[in-house]
Amino acid sequence: MAQYSFWREKWRLISEGLFRDTPPFFLVIGLCPALAVTTAAINGVVMGIAVTFVLMGAEVIISLLRKWIPRTIRIPVYVIIIAVLVTVIDLVLAGTVPAIHRVLGIFVPLIVVNCTILGRVEAFAAHNTPANAAADALGYGLGYMWALVAIGSVREILGNGTWFGLQIFPEGLPTVDLFKLAPGAFVTMAAVLAALNVIRRRQAPTSEKNAAIPVVSRNAAA
Repeated sequence: MAQYSFWREKWRLISEGLFRDTPPFFLVIGLCPALAVTTAAINGVVMGIAVTFVLMGAEVIISLLRKWIPRTIRIPVYVIIIAVLVTVIDLVLAGTVPAIHRVLGIFVPLIVVNCTILGRVEAFAAHNTPANAAADALGYGLGYMWALVAIGSVREILGNGTWFGLQIFPEGLPTVDLFKLAPGAFVTMAAVLAALNVIRRRQAPTSEKNAAIPVVSRNAAA
């Protein structure tokens, strides 16, 4: 029974970031890479892996050290730990997937100041056990990944006629160049978010449907 309760709690923590408060959709943070690098679905996968690695490492390390980190200097300490992890993943990506690394460009080093990571470290990891911190990081990291892949998939399919490099549309079929550009990222994110919000509203209890505050707005404010 105790083991069941343990895993149920871990799943609750994972599902929070994976489904309920998925950034950047329901927590409107970490928008820059979500809009800038999602011209292809594979870019979303790689950026998501990078963010998950950094978030997992940062949360676990800071959770382990939380009792020894002075509160007055906690933010500089957090940033140093995150920066070390970002340097590691930046070098790994440069050596393993150089083409994608060039596309991601400055947005990999900018993970250091990603609000998702700093927010979860400060709000959760600094006050919880390493196991809970790992579950929280996994949920928010994978949630961020699927959000980027969703945006990148729509933009790649409509802008290039491909998905993960595979031809989806017949050769010669016109594509929409807007989705290759920055405005296409905003349009795509708005459309995906609207679709997700409609699904949530249909699945929500009657009391929530009649509430004055929309579901997404309430999650973002939490």
